[in-house]
Amino acid sequence: MVNLADKPLIVGEKVVLRPFKDEDFPFIEECLKDSEILKLTGSSSDFDRESTLRWYNTRNEQTDRLDLAIVDQTQDFLVGEVVVNLYDEKNHSMNFRILIGPRGRNQGLGTEATRLIIDYVFINTTLNQLTLSVFDFNPRAKHVYEKVGFVIYSIDENELEFEGKWIDSINMNLTRENWLNREKNAY
Repeated sequence: MVNLADKPLIVGEKVVLRPFKDEDFPFIEECLKDSEILKLTGSSSDFDRESTLRWYNTRNEQTDRLDLAIVDQTQDFLVGEVVVNLYDEKNHSMNFRILIGPRGRNQGLGTEATRLIIDYVFINTTLNQLTLSVFDFNPRAKHVYEKVGFVIYSIDENELEFEGKWIDSINMNLTRENWLNREKNAY
């Protein structure tokens, strides 16, 4: 098991990753109700404000996962979240996911947030790899994941039905070894 009780403050050039605060909720609510996010995550439009608020109010207390707000430094408000969760003991790995709301898109904030959290995880834990799944109709996310070193290892065909069409889920991973090689080649 990996202990993720300490919730870091990670400062980049464009974004800050930090624990959630009470004043973040209106911004995360905006993200979770966004039609593009609902589509790209395969989520339903059923939004229960009270249960969602309770959920976010407990994120900083979790020891088996890391949930951090993504804050745009220029605007000083939440534009999304990064999450590392679902520990896989057999592979000593965890799942990664990111959500960028409408105010944070197409500015490189998601790419920087992804790099920052990946670096944090591999520097501060002993995890062997991070895994993720992305729906095939989300090319922007696939591009970011590939840019930071994730590679495809399998495809779950027809994972999501959306507007009468079946969408594949692409499973990707980033191993510690590939992350180390990426870091070496960056300099």
